[in-house]
Amino acid sequence: MSINKNNQFVPLIIAVSVVLGIIIGTFFANRFSGNRLNIINSSSNKLNDLLHIIDDQYVDTVSISNVVEDAMPKILEELDPHSTYISAKDAQTANDDLRGSFSGVGVQFTVRNDTVRISGIIKGGPSEKVGLLAGDKIIAIDGESFVGKIVTNEETMHRLKGEHGTKVTVTVLRHGHKKPLKFTIVRGDIPIKSVDASYMLTPELGYIKIKNFGETTYAELLTALAQLEEDGFKGLVVDLRGNGGGYLTSSIQMVNEFLPQDCLIVYTEGRKSKREEYKSDGRGSYQQLPIIVLTDELTASAAEIFSGAIQDNDRGIIVGRRSFGKGLVQQPVEFSDGSMIRLTVARYYTPSGRCIQKPYVKGQKREEYEMDIITRYQHGEFFNEDSIRQTGEVYHTSIGREVYGGGGIMPDYFVAEDTTLFTSYYTEAVSSGLISQFCFEYVDNNRAELQKSETPDDLLRHIKRQGLVDQFVRYADNHDLRRRNNMILKSKKLFEQAIYGNIIYSIFDIGDYTAFVNRSDATILRAVDLFKKKKTTPTLPRKD
Repeated sequence: MSINKNNQFVPLIIAVSVVLGIIIGTFFANRFSGNRLNIINSSSNKLNDLLHIIDDQYVDTVSISNVVEDAMPKILEELDPHSTYISAKDAQTANDDLRGSFSGVGVQFTVRNDTVRISGIIKGGPSEKVGLLAGDKIIAIDGESFVGKIVTNEETMHRLKGEHGTKVTVTVLRHGHKKPLKFTIVRGDIPIKSVDASYMLTPELGYIKIKNFGETTYAELLTALAQLEEDGFKGLVVDLRGNGGGYLTSSIQMVNEFLPQDCLIVYTEGRKSKREEYKSDGRGSYQQLPIIVLTDELTASAAEIFSGAIQDNDRGIIVGRRSFGKGLVQQPVEFSDGSMIRLTVARYYTPSGRCIQKPYVKGQKREEYEMDIITRYQHGEFFNEDSIRQTGEVYHTSIGREVYGGGGIMPDYFVAEDTTLFTSYYTEAVSSGLISQFCFEYVDNNRAELQKSETPDDLLRHIKRQGLVDQFVRYADNHDLRRRNNMILKSKKLFEQAIYGNIIYSIFDIGDYTAFVNRSDATILRAVDLFKKKKTTPTLPRKD
């Protein structure tokens, strides 16, 4: 008996329809009752009846729960690009970065050649207390071999994370030791910081790099500002490049520190959500401090709220490139099995009244939506301000400057991405992971010598004498990246920055790495120049 191939999709189509009806019907009935969604079974519910029919009568055995699990992401994709489904297995991990901590062993690691290699030990964490070291290679967890194809980032985190106070035993190979070493670690709370770096760019200009907006970000910001105040800062650069956002409340708390009383920060509004305004309370400690905000094409969501509030209130200047353009607000809704959805329930608007959500087609696949970044690159937007295409409605800041909706935050001062030193050889070296792999092995083989350096500058002076670019070229040649002398010469400065930066990060931390990279960063240099020229206060363009 032949079966039409189209019939293979019947169960999925029916299940998608069923789940869509259940979600929409029950979500709006329960969305504010503890944010927990319960499926209501009723004989009068036609869609629910269909689920029973499929389960009871379909020709093949069908796992309704598996079909529903597979269908959930597809259903939400039909709504907008930012409504998402997170399985119970992934829900906790998805929230860890924003919560500011998780329970684990306190190591940073990379997976190389099917082996977990510890690249860093978190200070004060459980692993440091028992004596694990950067460079150790994990070969077993809880007595079970952990090498080979099973080793992935996700599986490693799953095995090392766990409830506070529980134990895990890891077996490692250590450089210089013939036999494996065993360590039993009691899992503890591991902090996840949102502020990657905080230091003085110049004797008067402070700098803070924020990677996201989580539960602890506001407190981290206040700590960083207090330290910069002790250092005598008279201006501030807030670096939000690459910041994908996070909690709305965190962004509001943070920008409140820089705004005078009763300034509109943001407002949200949706079909079922009344307009809700958020204004500054006048208690901020840095209301007069000159401020420069750095953005790029990956600055999104809560980071755009911060940037938009600064720009629309004419409180400071935005430097860099146009931001991502995410102006949709998601409401987290939990299911009884621990999974959750983040459903778009409103749009947010900057003080001037603009929604900066970039255009999207309903039902468009998320991958296609995210290709907008590639499209911008191909159109030349990263290199030429005149190539930027913003066709949204015109709005006005507090002093009357023109700003646009519908496509991110436009910087007040554009800084092009510099690709003059890029070559195909350098691009392949980066994309293949060869640079990071070379740096890891170099550090692993020379850790004792490298750790003699007391400061990043001491380390930098040492590694500059080691001919590391030549060492990398030989290493790459042995790993199927053929030597291209002219390209290597052209990209030499890029190789030096990438290699030196990786090594500094391995021996010290992300803050020291950021400070090193910033020394030659065009956007940072432009911000410093604007501060020196006292151009941090927005003004209306001159009319000729």
